Amino acid sequence: MMFRSHVEDSAFSAQRIITLACVVSYARISALMKRLRTKSTTKAFTLIELLVVIAIIALLMSILMPALSKASEQAKAAVCRSNLRQIGLAAVLYAEDNKDLVLRNGGYWILAYMPYLGRQNNLPEDYREIKIYNCPSHPDKRQTVDYVINSWKDDFDEVNGPSKITEFRTPSQTIYLADNAYGSWRPIINNQQELEEHDAIFDVWRLDHLPAPGDIEENYGERRVARDRHLVGCNGAFFDGHSEYIPRRHMSALMWRPQRISEEQ
Repeated sequence: MMFRSHVEDSAFSAQRIITLACVVSYARISALMKRLRTKSTTKAFTLIELLVVIAIIALLMSILMPALSKASEQAKAAVCRSNLRQIGLAAVLYAEDNKDLVLRNGGYWILAYMPYLGRQNNLPEDYREIKIYNCPSHPDKRQTVDYVINSWKDDFDEVNGPSKITEFRTPSQTIYLADNAYGSWRPIINNQQELEEHDAIFDVWRLDHLPAPGDIEENYGERRVARDRHLVGCNGAFFDGHSEYIPRRHMSALMWRPQRISEEQ
């Protein structure tokens, strides 16, 4: 996919660092222990020798911990992409059963797609049991809905109601869902009632709903898409059902606009 190689290169680099650190540290400690075994068995370790061992262990930990932390975040990002891919495929299946229509507004999609995500019933309160709706990297674990939906219409207004999935000229390049922003201006949704009260906050349909480019952050009160949930960007699901990582610098309105066939004719 478009940005997968960047993540894979980072993971490979982290693995190389861990391997190199282990080899070097093991060699140093082994050499020290071998030298110590040649001494009299009645002689204890000296303070300097103990300090050398402690220093090597501390050095090893200082190298390993950042690499392990980075690997952990990459694993969480992979889970998030998997979640979005499953939701994206659920939307495609929903469209097949509903005259090619996909949902574009509020939080109703969260309930409507449940039967396509392994659930046998469609009880509203059950949506909180669908772990796929939760990104493991979201800072607030109380949030029950971690993704926002594409409601883009014409840069001035949002679409009302579902849309025909066949109307999108480039479904593989048009974002359908993305990581929900986190901040004091974003309500925490705990249950079905709050989901209905704040359903509009899931809609993305204006430029200021997107992360500002580069390191600029000027739209705190309006932004709805996460700017740095994973590395320096977010994950997204596309209208063809696939998901991928999207760096903040590549995020633009063009990735959200419908670009329908009728507009090209």
